[in-house]
Amino acid sequence: MSRKPIIAGNWKMNLLQSQAKEVFEGVKDFCKDYTAQELPTVVIAPVFTSISAVESVKCDCGCGGKKISIAGQNCHWENSGAYTGEISVEMLKDAGCDYVIIGHSERRQYFSETDEMINKKAKAILAGGLIPIICCGETLEQRESGVTDSWISGQIKAALEGISSEDVAKSVIAYEPIWAIGTGKTCDSDEANRVIAMIRNTVKEVAGAEAADSIRILYGGSVKPNTIAEQMSKSDIDGALVGGASLKAESFNEIIANTMKVAVNA
Repeated sequence: MSRKPIIAGNWKMNLLQSQAKEVFEGVKDFCKDYTAQELPTVVIAPVFTSISAVESVKCDCGCGGKKISIAGQNCHWENSGAYTGEISVEMLKDAGCDYVIIGHSERRQYFSETDEMINKKAKAILAGGLIPIICCGETLEQRESGVTDSWISGQIKAALEGISSEDVAKSVIAYEPIWAIGTGKTCDSDEANRVIAMIRNTVKEVAGAEAADSIRILYGGSVKPNTIAEQMSKSDIDGALVGGASLKAESFNEIIANTMKVAVNA
């Protein structure tokens, strides 16, 4: 089955509104020269305060803005209420988002997010008509202890519990080995592909073969323009969740371009 690649940029806690607009404009200018069919699915996740600023420079006049989707970096599972500092799926949708990143290792580590919380968020995102990008990954200690597969499989099963096969199929998973995030270390492409194939088999166990064939699974962890082509040439890697390299339009555009080159030569 041919799955359309996704290149998603997670800006994390970076870029003020003016800076966010400048980077987004640079990506939009690149995308305008290609059709939506030629491009991978391009997603950018700015900080909450920059979502409206980025959305304001999108347009549907063929200039490329409509070819880029916006993601929230997190959400709460409730629609509203006394949850100071939180943001709901409905609010993100209202602001122009199509995707929401959940379960990132930084959220798990610094804010004590559990598998149960991530499952509740995934359900809320899907119920609200958006698409979750569900992150998973292992620490260096877990990898060296030989529990990578069992740990990540457990994360996926917990995140997808109680979600219909149809909703699983439209979701996105991002495998991010924690030891490779922001460290400059990149997981070997063959090993990343092996883990992602294992994740796909886990999805098959949970939601069936059709969902497993349809769901797009990304690699994340120090993705750069010079690593993406090899990663995208692998059988089960469907794109990338890009961190630092997405903060500059030039490097992010190069990742998009190299992804397209692999698709053309496939």
